[in-house]
Amino acid sequence: MTAPVHPARSLRAVFSRMTNVLIGLCCALFVLGPDSGLNRTYGTGDALFHAQSRYYEHWGVIPLDLWSGAPRALLTPLTALFVHASWLHLLGNMLFLYVFGGMTEARMGRLPFTAFYLAVGYLALLGYAAAHASSDQTLVGASGSISGVLGAFLFLFPRARVTSLFPFLFFLPLRFPAWLVLLFWFCLQWQAARHDPAGPGVAYLAHVVGFALGFLYAWARYGRDTVGATRDNGPSAEGESQP
Repeated sequence: MTAPVHPARSLRAVFSRMTNVLIGLCCALFVLGPDSGLNRTYGTGDALFHAQSRYYEHWGVIPLDLWSGAPRALLTPLTALFVHASWLHLLGNMLFLYVFGGMTEARMGRLPFTAFYLAVGYLALLGYAAAHASSDQTLVGASGSISGVLGAFLFLFPRARVTSLFPFLFFLPLRFPAWLVLLFWFCLQWQAARHDPAGPGVAYLAHVVGFALGFLYAWARYGRDTVGATRDNGPSAEGESQP
């Protein structure tokens, strides 16, 4: 994957970017936690099930608790960003973060990108919790943050092309402009969020909120700079995605 950054900075960005740190942290916590099934200290069977439930309740967002005013609950929109419920949940999120996070970080810088990632993720989960304030269902995952990264990527690199796999096209790898893929993804999330029952499953509203916040932040912060950067960087950037 090539990124529109200066050649002298590109190699360093590959090996030291915060995107890789975030991916590594999420993967390490998942493997060490009860959901991976690899840590035998949590037991098996019913013992493992109860350990998973306690793990979610401690680190995940419970809207009903969040709005109760408990100080510890106010931290859960941050801790929940590093908790994933299954291998599929983890790998899907990390794939999107790997593909779109590196270029977005290269454009923003390491520390601003990290602050952006955490802030957008927090606000995305907060937005979902506000819409479902009476829910006692636990919400976990980095989807809100990653959706923010997708929104920022759409504004910063509208001419980039990504290789996508669509199930209804027999998983054929096809290259499309990033703006087309990401807008299609956003429309799917929006439609799903409109019918979200606020029960167990995917928190589509958090995706919508995160994407919108990411796009608006990039527009407000990099609006003028992006025009010049897009023209000066020549060929469109390339990446791979699996929406």
